[in-house]
Amino acid sequence: MRYRLIPAVVVITFTVSSSPPVHAQWAVYDGANHVENVLIAARTLQQIDNQITSLANQAQMLVNQGRNLASLPLSTLSSLQSTISQTTALLAQAQNIAYSVQSVEQQYQQAYSSVSSGMSDSALFSQAQTRWQNSVGGFEDALKLQARVVGNIPSDSSAMTQLVSASQMSTGALQAAQAGNQLMALQSRQLSDIQAELAANGRATALQQARDAATEAESDAQYQHFSQHDAYVPGAVSMFGSNGN
Repeated sequence: MRYRLIPAVVVITFTVSSSPPVHAQWAVYDGANHVENVLIAARTLQQIDNQITSLANQAQMLVNQGRNLASLPLSTLSSLQSTISQTTALLAQAQNIAYSVQSVEQQYQQAYSSVSSGMSDSALFSQAQTRWQNSVGGFEDALKLQARVVGNIPSDSSAMTQLVSASQMSTGALQAAQAGNQLMALQSRQLSDIQAELAANGRATALQQARDAATEAESDAQYQHFSQHDAYVPGAVSMFGSNGN
């Protein structure tokens, strides 16, 4: 801003009238004082402008903080919890020998490690039937769980797409962090599916291997049982009566 100094002007006024003469009046304009007032006003306006700029920056900072604190509108937690509950329910429906240390010890002792030569044929057959049912049930449980894991793939793909899109379109740090946390939760649930499937497959394989081992023990017990009988002694046999006709 340019300022032009105006020199002081002296105005002399003469008054002509019939009245008695008066003294001349002098009007003086102080240019330096005017310039000083203008400079003070300019500095005041600059301060006000700076304050306005500062308030605008603070307002923008509050807006950014509000965005950073905004929650993600998308949540897949309920879906993940539902899927985990369904997988857990399948594991709890394990047939015959459940996923319990106490149950395994008790039933394994009864059906797999109690075979002896002193057992009757009916007892050996009953235990063999139980072991067969356990093996079949184990493979069926594994197939059910595999079907559940495969059935989760489409919903997992949809959830992953939504979460990645929400993360990329997030307006603040909190939304981005929440999207990332949900993606990690989804991966954890998928890992739990894999763990459950491995457990089911391992259970089915272990039951079959235990059945094979028990079958060998059963065969040995049957042989021992058969070998305890007396040897065959030939003798005369009457087939058509005592007269030999």
